[in-house]
Amino acid sequence: MRMWGCVGLALFVFIGLPALTAEAQRTEADVYVGQAIVDFDDKRYDSALDNLRRALEVEPDHVQALYYTGVVYMAQRQPARAVPFLERARARVPSDSVIAFQLGLAYFAEERYDRAEPQLEEAFRAQPDLDGLGYYVGFLRYRKKDYRGALQAFRGGQTKDQDLQQLTRLYTGLSLAAMGLPGQATSEVEQAIRLAPGSAITGPAERLRDAVVTAQATERRFSGEVRVGLLYDDNPRVRPKSVVGNGDPNADPLVTTLRGQSRQSIDSVGELVGLRGDYVWWRTPQWESSISYSGFLTYENDVPSFSVLDHLFAASVVHKNTVAGMPLQAGLQYAYDVVFLGGPTFLQRQTASLFGTLVENDHHLTQVFGRYQRKDFNERQRLSRPEIRDADNWMIGFQHFLRFADDRHYLKLGYQYDWEDADGHDWEYRGSRILAGGQYTLPWRGIRLKYDFDVHFRDYVFPNSVLPSNNPGRVRRSDQEFNHDVRVEVPMGTVRLGSRDTSLTFVLEYLSTNNNSNLDVFSFRRNVTSASVTWSF
Repeated sequence: MRMWGCVGLALFVFIGLPALTAEAQRTEADVYVGQAIVDFDDKRYDSALDNLRRALEVEPDHVQALYYTGVVYMAQRQPARAVPFLERARARVPSDSVIAFQLGLAYFAEERYDRAEPQLEEAFRAQPDLDGLGYYVGFLRYRKKDYRGALQAFRGGQTKDQDLQQLTRLYTGLSLAAMGLPGQATSEVEQAIRLAPGSAITGPAERLRDAVVTAQATERRFSGEVRVGLLYDDNPRVRPKSVVGNGDPNADPLVTTLRGQSRQSIDSVGELVGLRGDYVWWRTPQWESSISYSGFLTYENDVPSFSVLDHLFAASVVHKNTVAGMPLQAGLQYAYDVVFLGGPTFLQRQTASLFGTLVENDHHLTQVFGRYQRKDFNERQRLSRPEIRDADNWMIGFQHFLRFADDRHYLKLGYQYDWEDADGHDWEYRGSRILAGGQYTLPWRGIRLKYDFDVHFRDYVFPNSVLPSNNPGRVRRSDQEFNHDVRVEVPMGTVRLGSRDTSLTFVLEYLSTNNNSNLDVFSFRRNVTSASVTWSF
């Protein structure tokens, strides 16, 4: 892309520059440079070059003579001849941001962007308010897809030239559109149009605005997926593992009884079915609201009474904005779900969540969230007050993602703190959860390898009123729950459905839970392996 017009606009900023160096006594070379500046003001470039040549004959390293020689050649659109003089001036005064800017412009005019970038970036760090500098730095960052950095440069720079102002607005809009902020992008482009309605840039700017608005309006509103598969569960009943040896007088009789039951149907083969649908019912450039449903069934063939069916309904609203040039999405969600265990209702939950996602740059993303959840259990038998599990749960946390190759690979690390304020004292706890994981996408067929790990430490507030069964009311429960999730996703291709492409994915997943508790009845291991096909549309 030829940028000569814009470069030419920046050149005239320096016509009236004061001397780059202060000298106590004017020399013969200074006189020639002074006359050259007057010639330059009158656009008598050949005369200016003649005076500058005389100055350099008298004083070959005269900084001003070198600098203005480069400026005159740039005015004549001869950047190749300007570069050697500007480089010599730069070598004499390496800390001067004005010389760095002009040398960067010369490289820019030659489209030698790799050479222009360090000069312009250095000048921007030292003197960001140089007229027009923010645009050139932003343009180079935009070329490298550093949209956040480009936005910072466009907004941090200054220029009095109307054409550069219009270009800055236009590329600010392009950066915002690339960052997924169409509302702000449209606003910037409209301001670019208003700055100079009759300029050559106005036509492309109008087409860009219309394209952003059209893309926003036609963006897919409904999406979903269907999942079917088989599973193997080695402990659907969640029976306690052996912690204390048989015959130990301190063993909890309840655990001994549970472990001593018939070993038939300890494990089970089953089927799983999942369904999810999301509909964006309201969308503006800055706001988006959606409703969703997801259902999930795991049917245990050998122990049907431990089959689980979960229905979840949710509604959310999200606002898109920027903070210090970084894309920010903040939102609120309400969800209601009901869980059935072997037929009857087991649990109902109502959840309200606040969340925010900040995209620092192409490699860093941070999520923060807070949640309130109300749990209501359908107990099948009367319980004493301390044993009632109904509870209010409060949670805050964050996750940070380190992203690579346009999110084909990532690493993540997070922390959550939660407080279970249960109606019954036996279930009230304070918990900390550490989360980690990552994804790696193979170069072959786009196969994704995922691993997620979390450990949940729960310290219960009150001594358990009924456990251990041979010494109740004396022990406060403490658990450490370790969860591993290993997942392989193999894309199977796309299926055309009407006017949209849908995709099929084969998923192989292994889930492992190991809960260690000082109350043996809550210590268990469970491993679930599944193979399924997911259709996303």
